[in-house]
Amino acid sequence: MGIQNTVMKMFNKSIAFGLVGITVTDRYAGVCPIRGSSMAPTFNPSLESFADDYVFLEKFCLDRYKFSHGDVVIFSNPTNYKERCVKRIVAMEGDYISNVNGATRVPEGHCWVEGDNSALSSDSRTYGPIPLGLIRGRVTHVIWPPQRMKKVDRRIAQDRLAF
Repeated sequence: MGIQNTVMKMFNKSIAFGLVGITVTDRYAGVCPIRGSSMAPTFNPSLESFADDYVFLEKFCLDRYKFSHGDVVIFSNPTNYKERCVKRIVAMEGDYISNVNGATRVPEGHCWVEGDNSALSSDSRTYGPIPLGLIRGRVTHVIWPPQRMKKVDRRIAQDRLAF
């Protein structure tokens, strides 16, 4: 009975720890790998490197869609919901963004996102403004690899806004 009680206690603690871990990563914060070069040099600056950057993702901003110009966000791809994308918010609802067709007004409940490496980025220039509901969190820090640990700065591209 002693071994059975020990195993049962360990099992119960494991279940409780797992549930707390799932709740934290689902509601508050998490760690996410960044693949590809659409956000270079902010993430994965070297094409020769085989290691992905890992970032800290905070989710408190999802409560009331508290986003700002220049935030780097992770969102579900509007054309393939299983795929996650990371881009920088360039324009918020009500802003006008200049593009090849002139200027586009970002509708209510949407934002305009673009990659830092525009030559290799599939973003709002491809699929238009994205609904704020697709955003899964805001990237705040690069946490891996150790030599690249840093806070992710909010950069605003003033030349992209039409007005």
